[in-house]
Amino acid sequence: MQIVLATRNRHKKQELVALLQDLNISILTLDDFPDAPDVVEDGDTCEANAMKKAVEIARYTQLPAVADDTGLEVDALGGRPGAFAARYAGEHASYEDNCRKLLHELRGTPPSERGARFVTVAAIAGPDGETMSVQGVLEGSIAEEAAGAHGFGYDPVFIVPAYHQTLAELAPDVKNRISHRALAFTQAKDLLRNMMAERNQSGRSAAR
Repeated sequence: MQIVLATRNRHKKQELVALLQDLNISILTLDDFPDAPDVVEDGDTCEANAMKKAVEIARYTQLPAVADDTGLEVDALGGRPGAFAARYAGEHASYEDNCRKLLHELRGTPPSERGARFVTVAAIAGPDGETMSVQGVLEGSIAEEAAGAHGFGYDPVFIVPAYHQTLAELAPDVKNRISHRALAFTQAKDLLRNMMAERNQSGRSAAR
């Protein structure tokens, strides 16, 4: 069985391949489909964005596609930036731009009011139109300054309470066990296993 990861983000590809590597499947990425469409993430929710990416890439490649979208909800900002986290500081903002804007908006906010959570939705779409989605949530808080060099996105400013470190300070193997994306893709792997089992069953039935 082959699946396609519906992303061109090299950091995300590395994480997702690591999270899915124990499945007995061939993992392709959009690098294997250079003419695949660029899906505009214009949804108001992470689920809408993830589902749109998965559906469009599955339709184009005629293979099951897996996509995800992550939002960052900050309590002191009324849940912002939410699903707009990737473009919080502008349409073509860098990771550093987004982190700087977030820290600036929280300047003077005491630690007790800097609660936040990462929310990742992983969506799976088949070329036949079948869709499924799961969600992973990681609770934490926003640091007063960036720290760490292992992660990407908002990882350098997101503190994981159990470790008293930012996600970017944690070793990749630790992050891949406890992160919002890991929690979502642990569930997604179960969906993919079920999909594989159903395909194997239908293949055996067709061979009889």
